[in-house]
Amino acid sequence: QVQLVESGGGSVQAGGSLRLSCVASGLPSGSYCMAWFRQAPEKQRERVATITAYGAVVYADSVKGRFTISKDNTKNALYLQMNSLKPEDTAMYYCAASMARCYPGIIGSDFGYWGQGTQVTVSS
Repeated sequence: QVQLVESGGGSVQAGGSLRLSCVASGLPSGSYCMAWFRQAPEKQRERVATITAYGAVVYADSVKGRFTISKDNTKNALYLQMNSLKPEDTAMYYCAASMARCYPGIIGSDFGYWGQGTQVTVSS
């Protein structure tokens, strides 16, 4: 079975940093669009960042300049470095994989594989 497991979440003060990791197993061979999503209580799910099989990245305006998405194909791992965290970054963070291309505006329904999420809480 396919599993995506996130880790690295926690509670930090505003201005702090966290690095999230996502390790995939059982994922069929191929080229994937990988992404981080987040969802806060009472809010819609938001696409945070995507990265193509070739390493091209796209960020949500709300995190641009603060977050960095990266991956290590040899480790089947996806990362999200989060700096200068703000209280509004508080959410459950999910990694996801899609067999589709990372086209502009790609949405959650395009992703067939999801992790269970890791909680990030930023206090002011």
